[in-house]
Order: sequence, then structure tokens, then C-alpha cells
Amino acid sequence: MLIELAELELHPVDFHEEFPPGAIDLGEDVRQLAGLKTAGRAQLVEEHHGKRNVIKDIRLNGELSTSLEVPCARCLDLVVEAVKREFDLLYRPLGTDAGNEELSVTVAEAEVGYYQGEGLMLEDVLREQVLLSVPLKALCREDCKGLCPTCGKNRNTEPCSCPPALGDPRWSALRDIREKLEH
Repeated sequence: MLIELAELELHPVDFHEEFPPGAIDLGEDVRQLAGLKTAGRAQLVEEHHGKRNVIKDIRLNGELSTSLEVPCARCLDLVVEAVKREFDLLYRPLGTDAGNEELSVTVAEAEVGYYQGEGLMLEDVLREQVLLSVPLKALCREDCKGLCPTCGKNRNTEPCSCPPALGDPRWSALRDIREKLEH
């Protein structure tokens, strides 16, 4: 769905959409299981910079919900994550801030996104918001034992007969020096 700048100049645009699984590309590691439901409002916000310069920002606020499948960070089994998120976003025309000298960015400015052309694709906004809501380390369970680093077996489902790791081999040179100093 394209949120058009021309329509926003006339009135705010309310949206209520549902995207089936696969309609929005979330990458290889994230799979959408249920429809992505979203509802909200888009409106035009005019910023006056000086007497003649008016910047037309698009403000989007709403909510989304879906169900995702992501790999466990330890054992790679699939984990189902429910996603429900509210958003309040501001998008500026691309290139508006270009050419300004380098200054420190305030927290409010860090929250600004950019759009190009005659509007903003809702699907792009939703992709970003869904990916931001995916946990960095999803776990299938708190006590997940993970994969054996030697043979690769899932330690949650089958035991492996590999000897326990003796430590990080990158520290072996220092361990050798310590042993020589102790003897």
C-alpha cells in the first residue's frame, strides 16, 4: 500500500490492512506464520525551516501483530514468537538533511526515517518494525543445552560422546608460558 503525499495533503489517511505470510520479505531466518495485521493513521506534518522552506514529513502511528518463526540461538530448533507492537514514526523526504554540516544527533533526530518520491510504502515500514521486534537471541527454552561444538548434535534431544572442551585453544600459548613459569 502506497501512502501518497498528494492524498495526505488533502486529509489524514487511515489504514487497516492484513498481509498474508510471504507477502512481505522478512529475510531467510524469519518466517511469518500468521497474517500481519496492522491499523493506524498517516498524516502530513509540515515543518517550517526559515520563511520559505517547508518540509513535508509523514507521521505514521499505529499497531501491528503477527506470529513469527525464528531459529533458537543455541540449538537452531524453530521458536514461535508472537509479535505485537505499537509504532509512532516520522519520515522526512530523502535528501532534506543532506548538505548540513556534521553535528551530533539528538535522540529525536535518531528516530527520523526517510521516504523517496511521492509517498511511503506501508510494507517497508512494517518490515522494519517486525524485524525490530524479533529478539536478538530467541531461545526454545531457558535451559536449552545447544549444539555440541564438536559433533553438532542437538544436546536437548540426544547425548553425544564427545570429550568436554579443555578451553579456548587461542589461549594455549599463554597457558604454556604459565606452566613453564610455575615449574
